[in-house]
Amino acid sequence: MPATRRPGAAGDLTRSTFAVLFMGLLIGAALWVLRPFLGPGIWATMVVVATWPVMRRVQGWLGGRRALAVAVMTLALLLLFVVPLMLAIGTIFVNVDVIADGIRNLAEWRPPFAPPAWASALPMVGGLIDNAWAQATALGLRDLLPRITPYAGNVTRWVLSEVGSIGFLVLQFLITVVIAAVMYSMGEEFTDFARRFARRLGGERGADALQLAGDAIRGVALGVGVTAIVQSVLGGMALAVAGVPVAGLLTALMFMLCIAQIGPVPVLLPAAAWLIYSGDTGWGIFLVVCTAVVGTLDNILRPALIRMGADLSLLLIFAGVIGGLIAFGLVGLFVGPVVLAVGLRLLEAWMADGETPPPGYRD
Repeated sequence: MPATRRPGAAGDLTRSTFAVLFMGLLIGAALWVLRPFLGPGIWATMVVVATWPVMRRVQGWLGGRRALAVAVMTLALLLLFVVPLMLAIGTIFVNVDVIADGIRNLAEWRPPFAPPAWASALPMVGGLIDNAWAQATALGLRDLLPRITPYAGNVTRWVLSEVGSIGFLVLQFLITVVIAAVMYSMGEEFTDFARRFARRLGGERGADALQLAGDAIRGVALGVGVTAIVQSVLGGMALAVAGVPVAGLLTALMFMLCIAQIGPVPVLLPAAAWLIYSGDTGWGIFLVVCTAVVGTLDNILRPALIRMGADLSLLLIFAGVIGGLIAFGLVGLFVGPVVLAVGLRLLEAWMADGETPPPGYRD
């Protein structure tokens, strides 16, 4: 007997196909409309999730008044992010000519043919320094710096051209702060929505993955962010005490390198070498000691802080931070560890399901 064809089956398939296409177009259009707010929204989410316990504590101090707590946290975000960025932009804009003159002076500088006498007199390494210096001079490095002279005049034009993009960055920061303020004020509603969505998507495992994502964000914020702040502040204080010029700018550079998991050594060690070469041997040795202390501080501080935020592998956090920075830029600092942590947890759950024998199974 031939199989009977259910009436309306083709129509149901066509309707389902068009419904899926319509939903896809609707989601794509919504993302296109929200595209200017996606970056600030992601940043605001990361900031709010990482600092939510702090906001709750501030709310408790203020007698449970959420509006005042939101105002305090928003002001803190402005003081921590927007105001320093605007001050840095103003400093760079005012000192454009000074930066260009510094590059010109660097181009006119000529290294000596021989290293300093104290370097040649060092035991065991003095001869190596002489040989390395002679090889560098033979390679023509004395003529390398003058080649940047034609480009020194372009510094002013380049900085001025970047002011517009930096202004856009300030606007993005302001939007991030506004979105974060909204999330602070409606945190429970956003959390309930995200939890219901995760549970609908993956059941209880989806809710567990959402909790794990929040823990990973807090772990990165504590382990990476706080460690970078501590290292850059201590390194900046050492630079200022030693009398190194532009210590504030070097401190900002150290903070960026610490966030990128490179550390403060590439800034502190050349500064110490410059002090020693300039004749301030005592301050140079002081800065070398500070470099050894500050450069190794993250090995103690970062694991302890990460454990406070989340019970995650330090290797997973480190790989997520580095890979996220390369793949997604600065926001990948948080996105990378979250993706790896959630993916690993779901993989472990899937493997655990495969190890459970079906009913009636006999080994």
